[in-house]
Amino acid sequence: MADENGLGGHLADLADSGRRRTDPLAAERIRARGEQRLRRKRAAMAAGGALLAATVVLGGLSLVRATRGSELPAAVPAPTASRFVPPTPAPGEEYATELGHVYGAVANGDSVEVTVERLRSVRGTATPVGVVHTLTLPRGTPVEARQLAGGDPADVQLGELVDQLAGGPRWMFAIDYDSEGRVQSLREAYWLTG
Repeated sequence: MADENGLGGHLADLADSGRRRTDPLAAERIRARGEQRLRRKRAAMAAGGALLAATVVLGGLSLVRATRGSELPAAVPAPTASRFVPPTPAPGEEYATELGHVYGAVANGDSVEVTVERLRSVRGTATPVGVVHTLTLPRGTPVEARQLAGGDPADVQLGELVDQLAGGPRWMFAIDYDSEGRVQSLREAYWLTG
C-alpha cells in the first residue's frame, strides 16, 4: 500500500534533497569546535591536578621542615642585657624618644656599641628606672651635642664621641626611634640634671 501512494519514493526524494542541502563544511566546523572544547577541558583538568599535586607536596615539605626545628636566623640580633622593647611613636608623630644615660661606648668597625640606662624625667631631674640595654649603632648616627661639644651646640657623628662616652654613666641623651624601632638620632639632654 505504501507503494501505491508513492510514499516510499517520496521519502527517498526527501532524504536525497536533505543530503544535497546540508553543508558538509558547517558540520565539520561544529565537530571541530566540539573536539577543541573537549581538549581544553582535558588540559584544564590536567593542569588543575598538577597544581593540586604541587600544593600537596609543598605543604608536606613545609610540615616536615617545621617538625625538624627552626633554622638559625639570617642575621644574629645584637645581644641585650634586658628584654628591652624600643619605644614606638604615638599616632601622628615621627619619632618616639627614650631618655637615658649613654656610656660604655666601644667602636667595632663601622659601628659603635653603647650601653643605655633608661631615665625618667621628674621636674627636670633624671632618675633611673632600672632598664639597661645595649645598642649597636652606625658610626655615622647623628648626635646633637652641646656640653660634649665644649658648650656650643653642634651636630656631630656618634663615631666622634666614642672616647667621651667610653666611661661610666655621665652623659644623658634623648634617643629618637622611628616606627620600626631603629635609632635615628641622639640629642644631648643638657637640660636635665642627674
